[in-house]
Amino acid sequence: MSANIGERLRDVRKRRGMSQRELAIQSGLSLSLIRKLEQGERSDTRLETARRLASALRVPTTTLMAESREETAKQVVVDQWEPVRRALVGSPPSGELEEPTLQGVTTALRDVMPLFRGDRFAELGAILPPLLRDAEVLAGLHPDGRAVRVKLMQLTGWLLTQTRQFDAAEMALERALDESADRLQGASTVNTQCWLLLRRGRLAEARELATEWADETEPRLSKATPEELSAWGGLLLRVSAASVRDNRPGEAEHAMRLAKAAAVAMGREYAPREDSLRTFGPVTVALKRAENAMIIDRPDKVLQLATEVPADKLRPTSNNRHRHLLDVSDAYARTRRYAEAIEVLQGIRNSSPQWLSNQSYARDILGRVVSKRRTLTPEMRTLADAVNLPM
Repeated sequence: MSANIGERLRDVRKRRGMSQRELAIQSGLSLSLIRKLEQGERSDTRLETARRLASALRVPTTTLMAESREETAKQVVVDQWEPVRRALVGSPPSGELEEPTLQGVTTALRDVMPLFRGDRFAELGAILPPLLRDAEVLAGLHPDGRAVRVKLMQLTGWLLTQTRQFDAAEMALERALDESADRLQGASTVNTQCWLLLRRGRLAEARELATEWADETEPRLSKATPEELSAWGGLLLRVSAASVRDNRPGEAEHAMRLAKAAAVAMGREYAPREDSLRTFGPVTVALKRAENAMIIDRPDKVLQLATEVPADKLRPTSNNRHRHLLDVSDAYARTRRYAEAIEVLQGIRNSSPQWLSNQSYARDILGRVVSKRRTLTPEMRTLADAVNLPM
């Protein structure tokens, strides 16, 4: 048996809300054995013993054994997006079906936008495959069909990045960039590409790409349109995010100052026409300042900056608002204010459960809180299931 069985046994028992004594009674094993396993005094046990423990805990025996818990958790997500990946790489449907119309596909695309804004990933997983196939056919039939396909590829790339389907996201975003009609549309796609690179840990590439496009899109502040300010400022925030993660504090702060100048020139939160899932303005910059503080392990500064964020002016974009709330929860956890950390996570779950379930950051935060507790409250156990915290 794996040397990790004691750790896993303790984690699952806590998730089930059982004491060691209760587990001993329900499994028919000795309390002494369970204590020795959990404390690491014994690193192995017979398979039959593991089966009895698993039966009492209502989990498969393999949950207590040596398989990678993280990979098991990821597999659930991977399977959900298989139809979308097939639609991205597959051939258009045969001529037996009616040909899609520009009005029909455009209307369908407009109708799915609330699903993107509301983080309704399960519904998007079902709707996107036929919509992607229709957009592919339409692009070959109508002069404006390619513009519709670009927009859909941008959205799909954003969604797949959000749900950690990185290879498929890269494919969708590359296609969107190749067919972009102008510089601003291209900048919108590059912004998401930089986010994808950040999530993959490719910091230098993200910084260089964001810097290149920020230089190309820099406007004259006195004459810049909201679209131009949003594109430039959003790319500067990517430069700052990549730099702070790559231990380049000077570059991170310089990019943040420029982004703040763009936000001040904007004067408000703005959602560009070409990128309605992202906002830019003074509030967004404030959120990203707090994010940078969390990256450099300044939870005290995160909590201080959080009090300065005008919550009533936040637009409903999960990737800004909820990402910031994860930083706040993490700051509470790191300062041992565990009840407040759980309260923030619970609030995110109530607002956007499907978004939360795709955040490895949330699993990390909750995992740290859980590891400090001998027993879990019902709220903690519910959250653990919601964020797919491995047992």
